[in-house]
Amino acid sequence: MKPSVLLDTSFFISLVDSNRTNHNFANQYYKHLLEQSIPIYFSTIVAAEFGIKQPITDLQLKNFRILPFNITHSIEAAHIWNLLDGRDSGDNRSVVRDDMKIIAQALHEKIPFILTDDAKTFYKYCERLRVSNNLNIRAIKLVDGFDASALRLDGQKNIEGF
Repeated sequence: MKPSVLLDTSFFISLVDSNRTNHNFANQYYKHLLEQSIPIYFSTIVAAEFGIKQPITDLQLKNFRILPFNITHSIEAAHIWNLLDGRDSGDNRSVVRDDMKIIAQALHEKIPFILTDDAKTFYKYCERLRVSNNLNIRAIKLVDGFDASALRLDGQKNIEGF
């Protein structure tokens, strides 16, 4: 069974902006997803966030499965927000709420991976929920570089030199 992937807003920003630090890693993941025919989901929450600075029509939308935010996602988002027991001091409330909505979509749709370039909030909260056994989704940070094995459902990593 092939995994599926949901892309966070920060991933798209890094993908389209060649001046971003992790642009090359975003590009490598994107090419890998396409070459391996891994289903790629594009949340309408992400569309709204991305569209603030750049039109979503700048993206190759035909390559994505559009994922509307619906009532079942909103119920899941409220549930995981309550599991977090709030946000860390200094983290923007609206950003964290949107992150929870995106994570809730992945959880409800059984999408096992989210690619992100946001280690400060998105990854942190996703990982906090995963480690506390409230989430079975893995966020993959671009800052860690490209690693095709990060998309393995069994969690097995490639070993250098083999």
